[in-house]
Amino acid sequence: MKILLHACCGPCAMFPLQQLRTAGHEVTGFFYNHNIHPYQEYAKRRDTAMQMAEKESMPLLVQDDYDLEGFLAHVAAEPDKRCSYCYSSRLRAAAQAAARGGFEAFTSSLLYSRYQKHDEIRGLGEQIGSEYGVIFYYQDFRSGWQEGIRLSKEIGLYRQQYCGCIYSEKERYFPKAKPA
Repeated sequence: MKILLHACCGPCAMFPLQQLRTAGHEVTGFFYNHNIHPYQEYAKRRDTAMQMAEKESMPLLVQDDYDLEGFLAHVAAEPDKRCSYCYSSRLRAAAQAAARGGFEAFTSSLLYSRYQKHDEIRGLGEQIGSEYGVIFYYQDFRSGWQEGIRLSKEIGLYRQQYCGCIYSEKERYFPKAKPA
Protein backbone atom coordinates (compact mmCIF):
# COMPACT_ATOMS: atom_id res chain seq x y z
CA MET A 1 0.00 0.00 0.00
CA LYS A 2 1.12 3.55 -0.71
CA ILE A 3 1.02 5.31 2.70
CA LEU A 4 1.59 8.91 3.74
CA LEU A 5 3.17 9.02 7.21
CA HIS A 6 2.52 12.23 9.12
CA ALA A 7 5.78 12.85 11.01
CA CYS A 8 5.48 14.88 14.19
CA CYS A 9 9.29 14.76 14.24
CA GLY A 10 12.17 12.72 12.84
CA PRO A 11 12.88 10.54 15.89
CA CYS A 12 9.23 9.54 16.35
CA ALA A 13 8.86 8.64 12.67
CA MET A 14 11.80 6.22 12.55
CA PHE A 15 10.18 3.15 14.12
CA PRO A 16 6.85 3.54 12.28
CA LEU A 17 8.76 3.96 9.00
CA GLN A 18 10.71 0.77 9.71
CA GLN A 19 7.54 -1.17 10.59
CA LEU A 20 5.60 0.06 7.57
CA ARG A 21 8.43 -0.79 5.21
CA THR A 22 8.86 -4.24 6.79
CA ALA A 23 5.16 -4.84 6.08
CA GLY A 24 5.82 -4.02 2.42
CA HIS A 25 4.29 -0.55 2.25
CA GLU A 26 5.64 2.30 0.14
CA VAL A 27 6.06 5.20 2.58
CA THR A 28 6.30 8.94 2.02
CA GLY A 29 6.66 11.26 4.98
CA PHE A 30 4.62 14.38 5.61
CA PHE A 31 5.74 17.15 7.96
CA TYR A 32 3.06 19.56 9.13
CA ASN A 33 3.23 20.72 12.74
CA HIS A 34 1.88 24.24 13.18
CA ASN A 35 1.60 23.64 16.92
CA ILE A 36 5.31 23.69 17.74
CA HIS A 37 6.61 26.59 19.80
CA PRO A 38 8.88 28.55 19.74
CA TYR A 39 9.86 28.99 16.10
CA GLN A 40 13.45 27.85 16.76
CA GLU A 41 12.07 24.55 18.07
CA TYR A 42 9.80 24.25 15.04
CA ALA A 43 12.77 24.80 12.72
CA LYS A 44 14.89 22.20 14.57
CA ARG A 45 12.15 19.60 14.30
CA ARG A 46 11.47 20.36 10.63
CA ASP A 47 15.17 20.17 9.81
CA THR A 48 15.58 16.97 11.83
CA ALA A 49 12.63 15.38 9.99
CA MET A 50 14.32 16.31 6.72
CA GLN A 51 17.64 14.89 7.97
CA MET A 52 15.99 11.62 9.01
CA ALA A 53 14.14 11.36 5.70
CA GLU A 54 17.39 11.82 3.78
CA LYS A 55 19.27 9.25 5.88
CA GLU A 56 16.42 6.74 5.57
CA SER A 57 15.78 7.47 1.86
CA MET A 58 12.18 8.41 2.57
CA PRO A 59 10.51 10.99 0.33
CA LEU A 60 9.24 13.82 2.54
CA LEU A 61 6.56 16.40 1.80
CA VAL A 62 6.93 19.50 3.99
CA GLN A 63 3.97 21.82 4.52
CA ASP A 64 6.06 24.59 6.00
CA ASP A 65 3.28 26.65 7.59
CA TYR A 66 4.22 28.07 10.95
CA ASP A 67 0.73 29.20 11.92
CA LEU A 68 1.22 29.86 15.63
CA GLU A 69 -1.57 32.44 15.66
CA GLY A 70 -4.04 30.02 14.08
CA PHE A 71 -3.12 27.27 16.51
CA LEU A 72 -3.45 29.57 19.53
CA ALA A 73 -6.76 31.01 18.29
CA HIS A 74 -8.20 27.48 18.32
CA VAL A 75 -6.87 26.40 21.72
CA ALA A 76 -6.43 29.49 23.92
CA ALA A 77 -9.98 29.47 25.29
CA GLU A 78 -9.72 25.84 26.41
CA PRO A 79 -6.06 24.82 26.68
CA ASP A 80 -7.01 21.52 28.36
CA LYS A 81 -8.66 20.47 25.07
CA ARG A 82 -5.73 21.50 22.89
CA CYS A 83 -4.63 17.97 22.01
CA SER A 84 -7.94 17.24 20.23
CA TYR A 85 -7.50 20.26 17.98
CA CYS A 86 -3.83 19.50 17.51
CA TYR A 87 -4.52 15.91 16.45
CA SER A 88 -7.42 16.77 14.17
CA SER A 89 -5.74 19.70 12.41
CA ARG A 90 -2.60 17.73 11.62
CA LEU A 91 -4.49 14.58 10.62
CA ARG A 92 -6.75 16.69 8.39
CA ALA A 93 -3.73 18.21 6.64
CA ALA A 94 -2.26 14.71 6.19
CA ALA A 95 -5.53 13.35 4.78
CA GLN A 96 -5.77 16.27 2.35
CA ALA A 97 -2.18 15.71 1.21
CA ALA A 98 -2.81 11.97 0.90
CA ALA A 99 -5.93 12.51 -1.20
CA ARG A 100 -4.17 15.05 -3.44
CA GLY A 101 -1.14 12.79 -3.82
CA GLY A 102 -3.02 9.62 -4.70
CA PHE A 103 -2.04 7.74 -1.54
CA GLU A 104 -4.14 4.76 -0.51
CA ALA A 105 -3.79 5.53 3.19
CA PHE A 106 -2.31 7.86 5.76
CA THR A 107 -1.08 7.38 9.31
CA SER A 108 0.85 9.30 11.94
CA SER A 109 3.97 8.96 14.04
CA LEU A 110 1.81 10.21 16.91
CA LEU A 111 0.89 6.52 17.23
CA TYR A 112 4.48 5.81 18.28
CA SER A 113 4.31 7.96 21.40
CA ARG A 114 3.25 6.43 24.67
CA TYR A 115 2.20 9.93 25.75
CA GLN A 116 -0.49 10.44 23.10
CA LYS A 117 -4.18 9.49 23.23
CA HIS A 118 -4.33 6.58 20.78
CA ASP A 119 -8.07 5.99 20.89
CA GLU A 120 -8.72 9.64 20.10
CA ILE A 121 -6.13 9.72 17.32
CA ARG A 122 -7.59 6.56 15.79
CA GLY A 123 -11.16 7.86 15.95
CA LEU A 124 -10.24 11.23 14.45
CA GLY A 125 -8.06 9.61 11.78
CA GLU A 126 -10.85 7.27 10.68
CA GLN A 127 -13.44 10.08 10.64
CA ILE A 128 -11.19 12.47 8.72
CA GLY A 129 -10.03 9.73 6.36
CA SER A 130 -13.65 8.94 5.42
CA GLU A 131 -14.24 12.64 4.67
CA TYR A 132 -11.35 12.63 2.17
CA GLY A 133 -11.79 9.10 0.82
CA VAL A 134 -8.45 7.91 2.19
CA ILE A 135 -7.98 5.04 4.63
CA PHE A 136 -6.56 5.88 8.03
CA TYR A 137 -4.01 3.15 8.68
CA TYR A 138 -3.95 2.43 12.39
CA GLN A 139 -1.05 0.58 13.97
CA ASP A 140 0.06 0.83 17.56
CA PHE A 141 3.78 1.58 17.24
CA ARG A 142 4.37 2.02 20.99
CA SER A 143 6.05 -1.37 21.28
CA GLY A 144 9.03 0.17 19.49
CA TRP A 145 9.47 3.08 21.88
CA GLN A 146 12.98 2.09 23.03
CA GLU A 147 14.00 0.91 19.57
CA GLY A 148 13.02 4.27 18.08
CA ILE A 149 15.04 6.10 20.71
CA ARG A 150 18.04 3.87 19.98
CA LEU A 151 17.74 4.33 16.21
CA SER A 152 17.43 8.12 16.42
CA LYS A 153 20.41 8.39 18.77
CA GLU A 154 22.43 6.08 16.53
CA ILE A 155 22.17 8.50 13.62
CA GLY A 156 22.51 11.59 15.81
CA LEU A 157 19.08 13.14 15.46
CA TYR A 158 17.99 16.07 17.60
CA ARG A 159 15.59 14.78 20.27
CA GLN A 160 13.10 17.24 21.72
CA GLN A 161 12.09 17.29 25.37
CA TYR A 162 8.38 18.15 25.10
CA CYS A 163 5.43 17.46 22.82
CA GLY A 164 5.64 20.76 20.99
CA CYS A 165 3.07 23.38 21.87
CA ILE A 166 3.59 26.29 24.23
CA TYR A 167 1.46 24.54 26.85
CA SER A 168 3.49 21.32 26.75
CA GLU A 169 6.66 23.41 26.93
CA LYS A 170 5.33 25.04 30.08
CA GLU A 171 4.44 21.63 31.57
CA ARG A 172 7.95 20.39 30.80
CA TYR A 173 9.86 23.30 32.28
CA PHE A 174 7.36 24.55 34.87
CA PRO A 175 5.70 21.42 36.23
CA LYS A 176 2.76 21.61 38.57
CA ALA A 177 3.59 21.01 42.21
CA LYS A 178 2.72 17.50 43.32
CA PRO A 179 0.31 17.23 46.26
CA ALA A 180 2.03 16.50 49.58
